Amino acid sequence: MPVPPLLQSTVRSLAVIPLTLVLAFPSAAVSEERSPTAIADAVQNKNFSLAAQLIHEGVEVNATQADGMSALHWASLHDDSATVVNLISAGAKVSKATRFGITPLTIACQNGSQPIVELLLSQGADPNTKRDGDESALATASRTGKVGAVKALIQSGADIDSKDHRGQTPLMWAAAEGNTDVVNALLQHNANQAEMLDSGFTALTFAIRQGHINVVKALLTEDVDINATMSRKGAAKGKGNSRMSPLMLAVENGHFELALMLLQAGADPNDDRTGFAPLHALSWVRKPEIGDNQRGNPPPRGSGNLSSLNFAAALVAHGADINLPKRNNGGGRLRISVKGATPFLCAASTADLPYMQALLALGADPTAMTAKKQNALMMAAGIDEGPNADGPATADEHYAAVTYILDLNINDIDAVDHIGQNVMHAAAYKSLPEVVRLFDKRGANIELWNQENKQGRTPLAIARGFRPGNFKPDQDTEQAIVQIMREHAVEIPLPIRNIDQGWKDK
Repeated sequence: MPVPPLLQSTVRSLAVIPLTLVLAFPSAAVSEERSPTAIADAVQNKNFSLAAQLIHEGVEVNATQADGMSALHWASLHDDSATVVNLISAGAKVSKATRFGITPLTIACQNGSQPIVELLLSQGADPNTKRDGDESALATASRTGKVGAVKALIQSGADIDSKDHRGQTPLMWAAAEGNTDVVNALLQHNANQAEMLDSGFTALTFAIRQGHINVVKALLTEDVDINATMSRKGAAKGKGNSRMSPLMLAVENGHFELALMLLQAGADPNDDRTGFAPLHALSWVRKPEIGDNQRGNPPPRGSGNLSSLNFAAALVAHGADINLPKRNNGGGRLRISVKGATPFLCAASTADLPYMQALLALGADPTAMTAKKQNALMMAAGIDEGPNADGPATADEHYAAVTYILDLNINDIDAVDHIGQNVMHAAAYKSLPEVVRLFDKRGANIELWNQENKQGRTPLAIARGFRPGNFKPDQDTEQAIVQIMREHAVEIPLPIRNIDQGWKDK
């Protein structure tokens, strides 16, 4: 097969090498016994002059090491075009695979070496060769991101939509890695961006998750539904689907500049098919859960120059309902799962004072309540705290959030929720002794808060460990409540142990 034009000059310049070798080595006979893998070993060690001598001596250029690596594999790995040319001229097999199914073309694609890719293809390498996992050479080159190698493979007949064992295509790989030039090249050759994994991911959603804004721009064609949600293949209607839209995917991963671009392209700012709208989601994106529970993830890395607070303002400017209540209970991994929760209540739950202030400035209603009759003050004090008391905010952040809401003077400090709990129950759940003292100083009525809720728990019992889930007492909170009760001349009950329920007061 003819050598590509790009390499003709290289081949011509290398044509003198055999003559040079003849002059340098008077006899072509092997002067000493060579290891069967001598030439592969020489190229592996980048001893290219020895490799040239061995070629002249007539050693078997297709000899392989224990794992099947040949001299041509190593020359391709080291991106040495001259040695590749010499080896092919000496009869090296361009499609020879290692024991693991790796060919020189796969290695050249991994390097993104256009000259060697073109040379191997011109000498008969299969453009549709695959490696372990059924990853095609085109997928490997697309992942690497060198567009020259990609174009050479396409021109040689590579399957543009080849799939690996997970169903991933070259376009998906290029999109996930942010290789915009490769994405454009693949699209120009009609790569199918509608291909979807069983998980629901497409090239577009891979790019959104990683925050590759230029790739997303390339993929946002007129045929793309900007508000389509991800869904698992074969899932029954309403089951097994994440209902995650491109906008929510961008928000959840902290790509606010990208999310703004999606808004400008027509994404719904009130999309709440995941159970929450973007303004709700910002509360846990800004301050994710901590600890070892299933929600304990680090903050997203994010991308772009747009802050989360500026993005919140952009959402409202694009029509987001700042007081949108959550329609249903539940929410899977999300901690703020109460029906009726507004973005302001979500921000109060994570004790995110800057977000609370930003929402209030944008028109949030600070008097909103959940369907469980829990107001912002209760949320800031920890009413929705889980059994591990490992929510995202620190004690100081809760204190600041509670103080802020108290100073707004918009929530009744003695209000109770649907099971008879108030702010003192909340502070006990979260183990916040300083907040307990603050509520007392601000006038919380002990005759109202020192009562059992419908589950039989007083704030003191909760502090002593009697809470849903784990038995988790907090001595500092218990002491703060006991001190206040003494100051108000209230009898301190003794704790007793109930095998089925944990600690309880009597």
